[in-house]
Amino acid sequence: MNQRIGLAVAAGLAAASHLLVPVSAHADAPTKVEVLKTYGDIALAGYEDSLVTAKTLKSAVDALITAPNRASLMQARAAWLAARAPYQQTEVYRFGNAIVDDWEGRVNAWPLDEGLIDYVSTSYGTESDENAFYAVNVIASPKLKVGGKEIDATNITPALLADELQEAGEVEANVATGYHAIEFLLWGQDLNGTDAGAGNRPATDFDPANCTGGNCDRRVAYLRAATDLLIADLEEMVANWKPGAAARIALSQNGEDSGLSAILTGMGSLSYGELAGERMKLGLLLNDPEEEHDCFADNTHNSHYYDVLGISNVYRGRYRRIDGSVVEGPSIADLVAAADSGVDAELDGKLNQTLFAAEAMVRRAESTEAYDQMIGEGNEKGNAAVQGVIDALVSQTKSIERAVSVLKLGNVAFEGSDSLDDPSAVFH
Repeated sequence: MNQRIGLAVAAGLAAASHLLVPVSAHADAPTKVEVLKTYGDIALAGYEDSLVTAKTLKSAVDALITAPNRASLMQARAAWLAARAPYQQTEVYRFGNAIVDDWEGRVNAWPLDEGLIDYVSTSYGTESDENAFYAVNVIASPKLKVGGKEIDATNITPALLADELQEAGEVEANVATGYHAIEFLLWGQDLNGTDAGAGNRPATDFDPANCTGGNCDRRVAYLRAATDLLIADLEEMVANWKPGAAARIALSQNGEDSGLSAILTGMGSLSYGELAGERMKLGLLLNDPEEEHDCFADNTHNSHYYDVLGISNVYRGRYRRIDGSVVEGPSIADLVAAADSGVDAELDGKLNQTLFAAEAMVRRAESTEAYDQMIGEGNEKGNAAVQGVIDALVSQTKSIERAVSVLKLGNVAFEGSDSLDDPSAVFH
């Protein structure tokens, strides 16, 4: 499967997923305990699917390492793209659940200063006032001495990545682990700016016998370690959402209303501050292709879509698994409908509008131009496609706030964003 086909498959899944999401239908209100159970069950299913697809990615990475060629590289890239779909649907659990938020940076931190990991273009530069590790190139450097700290990187292991390199020097841009570190290794830098094209790392970068890029054995070791670590991290989160485990206990330990507040905090914060603001509006304001989530693979349109779908899943209490089965049950939508059917109908409609806008963005990405081109300066139609999703997310957040109110949950604060709340600050 080539990269283009892989992206089309991901987009096709996105469109199909929406067709299977019904407008909310409600009977009598469920208990709050039942709603929290559904929320936990969907979390568990999403993280289990993320783990399954990460293990498929590992198999594809192993095949690439065994026989590094164009075909095996493209299979590994396709597996990475497939792995993003279930994981992105779990991001709605990050806000409101400290156990997820404290862990999330290990698997999905971005943006990253890729010069920490491997070779980069001369246009990247050789140093940064903010980051001493900006261009240390661990793959080329078995021994590191940065800012007075010595790191023995002779053996590239999961422990080295997680304990020594992740957020090295307390700099968040030093992302050594997770999906985006693996993405950079599989694609390499996207040097196309707002022109067409993603990263284009050659398969020979993983072939010690015919090595390009230098240090192919260490690049292989890094890719293997990062993939193994991703699996271990996902196994941890799956365990946390098992019935009776830490995440479920934390959800209701301060009362059922606290758990409901966590659900709506996740929906509102992802919808407004994180997705509409930091991930979308910021890049549009700056017209900067570096401000896109899956920037090396040009997969940002799908990444954003699945975030949108995840918000809908949680509200409606319904998640379609990668095997086609459905996890569903009493939902926050049922509680809102029982309290005020008008607010539920309004929010249900807003969720559909956001899904429609996100699907239109996906279709444009697959037929016309990539997301980094859409946000380019002077691209009126592309900008409008992205702005349409932002506007829908902002609008649905106002309805999420109304849901908080009708459920009488008190003060539930959503994440904000300068990009939305004070755009002028972005340019200071």
